[in-house]
Amino acid sequence: MSREVIPKEKLLWMYEMMVKIRRNEEEASKHFAQGKIPGFVHLYMGEEAVAVGAMANLRDDDVITSTHRGHGHFIAKGGSLKEMWAELYGKRTGVCKGKGGSMHIADLRKGELGANGIVGGGIPHAVGAGLAFKLSKSDRVAVAFFGDGASNQQNFHEGLNLASIWRLPVVFICENNLYQISLPYSKQQAIRSVAERGSAYGVPGVEVDGQDVLAVYEVVKEAVERARKGEGPTLIEAKTYRYMGHFEGDPQVYRKKEEVEWWRKNKDPIELFKKKLLDMGISEEELRAIDAKVEEEVKDAVKFAEESPYPESKELYEDVFSTPTKGVLVWEWEV
Repeated sequence: MSREVIPKEKLLWMYEMMVKIRRNEEEASKHFAQGKIPGFVHLYMGEEAVAVGAMANLRDDDVITSTHRGHGHFIAKGGSLKEMWAELYGKRTGVCKGKGGSMHIADLRKGELGANGIVGGGIPHAVGAGLAFKLSKSDRVAVAFFGDGASNQQNFHEGLNLASIWRLPVVFICENNLYQISLPYSKQQAIRSVAERGSAYGVPGVEVDGQDVLAVYEVVKEAVERARKGEGPTLIEAKTYRYMGHFEGDPQVYRKKEEVEWWRKNKDPIELFKKKLLDMGISEEELRAIDAKVEEEVKDAVKFAEESPYPESKELYEDVFSTPTKGVLVWEWEV
């Protein structure tokens, strides 16, 4: 498959998004260690090419569902860095008004239907969105991100089956970072590849190097085009690697430091892409300017979060689906 000539503007956008995700996660790691970010934090460092390569194919009205490791997806889909940092801090100005935190960031304005603390929990949401798009005769597409461990969950199998028999416009993207928390992929499944599971449901299964943003872009482009034309779902497995532990504070006794160092040295997605951009004739000065721009944007976002107010106690029951009234839950559905 020959690669299309991607406009320089889009290539630089990809680079900027990847650098923004990396700098964001480095800063989040530091602030979590300082006790400034409550709850759990699962960082996306090392996997930047998957989110960016996929999102480069989506329109603003397309939707995604994310995972507990969702910062990269949120940023690449166009979410506000300031609102994200305020959310991490639990502040009122956060994208979910401080009530979602790291694992439950969502922004419906951007088509980000939500990160999810439940493994594989976003897959049925993406399938539901795909069904809505088909029934309304829209050419919109839903993309479900999930990890290798989630491909062992019933949500994955039920979701893939429904999307297949109804030919829904859903792209399933498995970010296989080789570890299900601490369990290596080789001990999770007897099959060589998650992509092989597509054949059981009559769905194309495609493997791609998740450290190569252009390779991810091309594979997802074809899947999105199939979905828009009504040809049904695609299962994509992006082979990638997380640089940090499963969560911040993970002792990582299940893998060797040499393994992590090898991936950082030989398969870093940003460095690999940077080299390709330079080979294409894009200058070091242009890339350094993007680096500087991102640095300031991250600093401004952190400052915004630190200076924002916390929610007041009276806001506890606002923007939720149920409220306690005399000990009884009263459901308040918004249509």
